[in-house]
Amino acid sequence: MRLIAAVLRRPSLWVTAIVQAFRLARPRWWARPPFLPLPAVDYVAMRATIQYGDPKHSLEAEDLLKYLMWCKAENRRLAVGRR
Repeated sequence: MRLIAAVLRRPSLWVTAIVQAFRLARPRWWARPPFLPLPAVDYVAMRATIQYGDPKHSLEAEDLLKYLMWCKAENRRLAVGRR
């Protein structure tokens, strides 16, 4: 809930957060409980290991916000390059 709360406090990142949720969602997420576009558990563990050195470390809100800001900037940069 703290991650969702952090994103909810940043309306400028809402669209980016939704887009990234679907990009990272496990395949056929709609066919298995909890029926949410969540990333695969092994992907999350791999990212936690790379970022924090511990596969069980929870994502920190500030890191999520930085990631979403980076995604938003990259999406803009790529969109400008296509014009």
